[in-house]
Amino acid sequence: MHLLTGLWDYVVIFLVILTVVVFVHELGHFLVARWNGVKVEVFSIGFGPELFGFTAKSGTRWKFSLLPLGGYVKMFGDADAASTPDLATYLPPEEQAYAFRYKKVYQRAAIVVAGPLSNFVFGIVVLAGMFMIYGQPRTAPVIGQVQADSAAAEAGLLAGDRVREANGQSVERFQDLQRIVRLTVGEPVALVIERAGQSMMITARPRVTEVKDVFGNAHKTPVLGIVADQNSTEVVHYNPPQALWAATRETGEMVSSTLIGLGQMVSGQRETDELGGPLRIAKGAGQAAQLGVGSVVFYTILLSINLGLINLFPVPLLDGGHLLFYGIEALQGRPLGPRAQEYGFRIGLILVFALMLFATRNDLIDLRVWEFIKGLVS
Repeated sequence: MHLLTGLWDYVVIFLVILTVVVFVHELGHFLVARWNGVKVEVFSIGFGPELFGFTAKSGTRWKFSLLPLGGYVKMFGDADAASTPDLATYLPPEEQAYAFRYKKVYQRAAIVVAGPLSNFVFGIVVLAGMFMIYGQPRTAPVIGQVQADSAAAEAGLLAGDRVREANGQSVERFQDLQRIVRLTVGEPVALVIERAGQSMMITARPRVTEVKDVFGNAHKTPVLGIVADQNSTEVVHYNPPQALWAATRETGEMVSSTLIGLGQMVSGQRETDELGGPLRIAKGAGQAAQLGVGSVVFYTILLSINLGLINLFPVPLLDGGHLLFYGIEALQGRPLGPRAQEYGFRIGLILVFALMLFATRNDLIDLRVWEFIKGLVS
């Protein structure tokens, strides 16, 4: 029974979530390609040999493939699923009208950016729907409890203090304060608080502590050691325009926090063990499934936004790498030479593969797989 439950939570739910976000991404490419008159040969969920599928009247082969970790749209005139231009094959003029590589540079850029953009739009729309149906929890930035021997206690923060600003940023919700503190990497935080009707400044130095998020993933995170006043939490329900604005703002904060965190990893301020791969994503999906449907939906939103963001990185092989090439083409009035593009895609492949290996290593350490293996052989 436990095996079946684990299989459902950690494998089936993970594959369903991944299929949804990949389908949304590739559907963006597909729709904009069709709107620009490009023939799409294959729309695949997964890689490798085909499991099942069908061919539409337009000639597109819609299929599910053996390896479900991703997907692709192969357009007419491409050499492979990575949208590498087939520069070696000559196409007659009547076929050039349907080929991706013969479209104007702005059309190709629109087709490429449509994938990540679809992930963002999907995340915002679904999050807005959750805000309308379930509401958005808003906790006032009022301290309910100060933990003993914590950074907050050392700085002199007290229960009942209301945080107005943190590092010059306005704090409207307790969640705003948490986000600002998480990105400090243990550096001091200048707080403007309101106590007994008086405004005062306090500087606190968060302590880096290993904590678990709602999905069960452990992170080394800077914390002050305070707990929100639960009596100051309310659930706000929005009408459609308000929900879209709140969801867009929330998405912007997610993207901003992710980029800042990645920048801190590159500069060495933050440890890189926070990077996760497929195994940790599957673990998160399982934890979300145990928390309920709402958590699964929210996890899908997070994964969709992160997929869209990662694909915009200017790395050849990713959508952002294609956009980089198109930007160069627009500036110089001609595309990069075949050799330059070939080497670019090779470098991109190496970078993506290396990142996947590194993320999988982090997953294995996080899931204590090495310790399990050592226990078996020792």
